Amino acid sequence: MDAAVLSGRGLSRHFNVKGAAAPVEAVRDVSLEVASGALTALVGPDGAGKTTLLRMAAGLLAPSGGNLSVLGIDVAARPQEVQDRISYMPQRFGLYEDLSVQENMDLYADLHGVPAHVRRKRFARLLHMTDLAQFTSRPAGKLSGGMKQKLGLACTLVRLPELLLLDEPTVGVDPLSRRELWEIVQQLVDEERLSVIVSTSYMDEAERCQQVFVMHEGRLLASGAPGELRSRAEGLCFTAMPRAGESARGLQARLIDARELVVDAVPEGGHVRFIRRPDASDGAVARLLDGLPAKPAPARLEDGFMMLLRAAPPSPAAAVEHRAFQETGKVAANGEPMIEVRDLVRKFGDFTAVASTSFSVARGEIFGLLGPNGAGKTTTFRMLCGLLPASSGFLQVAGVNLRHARAQARAKVGYVSQKFALYGNLTVRENLDFFGGAYGLYGKRLEQRTSQVLDEFQLRGQEHMPSGQLPGGFKQRLAMATGLLHEPEVLFLDEPTSGADPLARREFWRRITTLSEQGVTIVVTTHFMEEAEYCDRIVIQDAGKLLAIGTPREVRAQAGNAGNMEKAFIAIVEKNRNGGAP
Repeated sequence: MDAAVLSGRGLSRHFNVKGAAAPVEAVRDVSLEVASGALTALVGPDGAGKTTLLRMAAGLLAPSGGNLSVLGIDVAARPQEVQDRISYMPQRFGLYEDLSVQENMDLYADLHGVPAHVRRKRFARLLHMTDLAQFTSRPAGKLSGGMKQKLGLACTLVRLPELLLLDEPTVGVDPLSRRELWEIVQQLVDEERLSVIVSTSYMDEAERCQQVFVMHEGRLLASGAPGELRSRAEGLCFTAMPRAGESARGLQARLIDARELVVDAVPEGGHVRFIRRPDASDGAVARLLDGLPAKPAPARLEDGFMMLLRAAPPSPAAAVEHRAFQETGKVAANGEPMIEVRDLVRKFGDFTAVASTSFSVARGEIFGLLGPNGAGKTTTFRMLCGLLPASSGFLQVAGVNLRHARAQARAKVGYVSQKFALYGNLTVRENLDFFGGAYGLYGKRLEQRTSQVLDEFQLRGQEHMPSGQLPGGFKQRLAMATGLLHEPEVLFLDEPTSGADPLARREFWRRITTLSEQGVTIVVTTHFMEEAEYCDRIVIQDAGKLLAIGTPREVRAQAGNAGNMEKAFIAIVEKNRNGGAP
């Protein structure tokens, strides 16, 4: 085995946070060895310490305790020496949006002192790998999300580093762009023997790596090759097909609520994939399935990950939470249209972002808007929310025509944006009070609703914490709590689980299922194709055009029963881009 590219012993890092009684321990007594010339993944729930560990490796944070060497150098003692030999791409890479693709690359080459004769060859290779050669004169701000990520990676690699650190490089990126990014990274590893350490929320990305480190609450929970971690769930994975009249989402909710028997459950390809607890009796599992046959399924890395995180027995708090889920009243989607869209068009000058789109959404329905970066789904979404006027067409939400009474419609909708849009300097409670007042809630009613959402989203104990200092998962809960304070009839969710780990995504969708059962209509955009399986119906858009609409099963059939939703999505989009040819 090659020498370790990174070696840590007893690493810790704490932060003094305003409002916290004691320093927050982001990394606690972590020891690890990362092999050279390979792909290595850091995975773990939100707040596990992955970004802090990468920032220490990049010499941007000094450890509070322990020792850390990178490329054989003590990074705390000689951070600049390490930074001269590595490249680091943070989650929010700093592109200059007014500069062109070429100007951004030139700027980063200047900053790193790359000689002219070296950069010519390097630029040509990077532009070819990222497929950006024809866009060198385009301003970075005019690129799609996936193209921006590829440009960020190219700028990170304008010099040839010995170690590349990538922090969630594919967050907010569609499946096509995600595949392209990983092809670039794999090519660098294969051809240049580049060492890469990547933090990721996608377990299928971690499956590509030679070594995986699982972190939780600042500690190293487990490490090994993907096969080693996968083996923890071997023999415990099954699939079950819901009976006629029951949705995959409904069966998944029933299984995942039974935490004493089931570790994890997720809808997939029309059936539900679940992991039973090792100590669960066959009889108890059979009663839970209520006669549905369960077929064995091969274990995946994500299954091993969920086994690690849920190794402990369910807590009493979790049991109370899931009883609350189960006791909600069932209000089925009754066919009453809550959203009606006919021949919707939005133009920006000569550019048509959305072209003649039509669909309707029923009360209590979960409706997914899917598409590659730049497909027009965000523009459609913003028009549905009343944040952007349509150029032409008919658009009605909750019985209100948005072309004539947007303010009246907005009073009936809740909105959770992809980026945290609350006031970071206000506390959790102050944000709830402020937005409650904006929604017309005052006095006892505001107090009642605030108390309810604090309990429902498990924010008790965080009321006096500045919201900008909350971990990402808590920020998302607060955003959801704020969007639901006024009990809207329609809830719009824009990439709500972007960057969230599998555990957080399961909990999030369990809440969404409950809201749907209570009659709330939900419109969601997502790049996690597995999440499309939770939707009653989905739309796939590209280049402003509607390519597919229907139930997940119908969309998979349109793609020739391509298997899972990600394969179906890619097949439909690529067929459209190839002029109808498969």
